[in-house]
Amino acid sequence: MKLALKVDVDTFHGTKHGVPRLMRLLERHGAGASFFFSLGPDHTGRAVRRIFRREFVAKVRRTSVAEHYGWRTLLYGTLLPGPDIGRRCAGEMRAVRAAGFDVGIHCWDHVRWQDFVVARGADWTEREMRLAEERFSSVFGEAPRSWAAAGWQTNVHAAAHQQRAGFEFASDTRGFSAFLPVWNGARVGCVQIPTTLPTLDELVGREGIELVPHLLSLTQSGRPHVFTAHAELEGGKFADVLERLLAGWKAQGYELVSLSSFHRTLDGTKLPRHQVVLGQVAGRSGTLALQGQALS
Repeated sequence: MKLALKVDVDTFHGTKHGVPRLMRLLERHGAGASFFFSLGPDHTGRAVRRIFRREFVAKVRRTSVAEHYGWRTLLYGTLLPGPDIGRRCAGEMRAVRAAGFDVGIHCWDHVRWQDFVVARGADWTEREMRLAEERFSSVFGEAPRSWAAAGWQTNVHAAAHQQRAGFEFASDTRGFSAFLPVWNGARVGCVQIPTTLPTLDELVGREGIELVPHLLSLTQSGRPHVFTAHAELEGGKFADVLERLLAGWKAQGYELVSLSSFHRTLDGTKLPRHQVVLGQVAGRSGTLALQGQALS
């Protein structure tokens, strides 16, 4: 019974401060995890363009974004220059791998990828991906083997690039089980290991939901799951919530593992094929890449 832990690292602040705190928390519980890094400039402030989305405004109110990210982060890329995360936090990133955790790519520029990739073509997509890959190799001295798309936003060109580059797996989607992705009727991309559980920022502040009991109720069946944490949240104000979740999942009998460890249990020749579709997830604004219908 395995529950894979995925950590998305979106910002300079999250990399510098949230990541070390998360590492210590995970080590206390003997938990494996995969950390996916934003490797270029932190332009979090440019996400202000999303203010015109009704769901985004609601999320900002529920999650107290300024409290978790800090006002300085919310000005990066607008009134303040965005710090280069990969250059300034290379030590923190290497410490994650040195501690035995998995490392992979989240993106180059988080806001730019999340806001534009769905509508962009092959050239734009590959340029963003190559920037991230080159920086990853300069930080870690090896080629990346896994990718987890920022904001669960992706396109067929990204899937094709992952396949050509020989990525072992990606976690770009939301869904319910590992699968082989199909785009527009064609098998494109590496193995997808989707996030199966809601994230804390999708649940916090919603009427009638207690975070820990609700998430533990979703894992009572004992089937495999993937939970995505964020360095800015679970590595900050929500650390105690994650601590209680880890204890609860272990009490349910789960082994807490990295996505790489989970991937090694899969037989890629027997995985089902599923379409990748765009759809909505409760508590999150806009559309995301989802695990769609199974194909024979």
